[in-house]
Amino acid sequence: MVTTVIVLGVASALRTTTPGDQPGIARGQAAPAIVGNTLDGTAFDLAALRGQPVVVNFWGPSCVPCRDEFPLFKTKLAAHAADGLTIVGILMFDAPAPARDFIAQYGATWPTVDDPSGAIRAAYRAVARPQSYFIDRSGILREIQVGQVTDADFERLYASISK
Repeated sequence: MVTTVIVLGVASALRTTTPGDQPGIARGQAAPAIVGNTLDGTAFDLAALRGQPVVVNFWGPSCVPCRDEFPLFKTKLAAHAADGLTIVGILMFDAPAPARDFIAQYGATWPTVDDPSGAIRAAYRAVARPQSYFIDRSGILREIQVGQVTDADFERLYASISK
């Protein structure tokens, strides 16, 4: 069965299972590369985080559920610091300046990679915000959360990458 999702005027076909089951990105497979620059101008390469559990979060400051997730991510990053948890934001559909302001306002300490061409979004088949990908220490995609992550969601999904 195929469901069509319209996001900002762009149509994408999704199977009703999850985006992780689509060709090109799948649970149990290596997470697509993320190489680019963070909003503060630092070079970023996801491969450098191998050995750590990673949550990749597609977000933007104009997304209300994204704004609501930030305090949770900040709390979880602190709670799982001993495990080496890393959160990586991918800016989706918004300009860098408001994102920088939002990050400063909320005290986010994790990097956000700018994706002006949408290449990272396309590789991950991210269709809406927020969308989070849970990647284990070996760089393998284990879980995908489409929509806002709750505390219970986070802990359940994090368990799949923290081993």
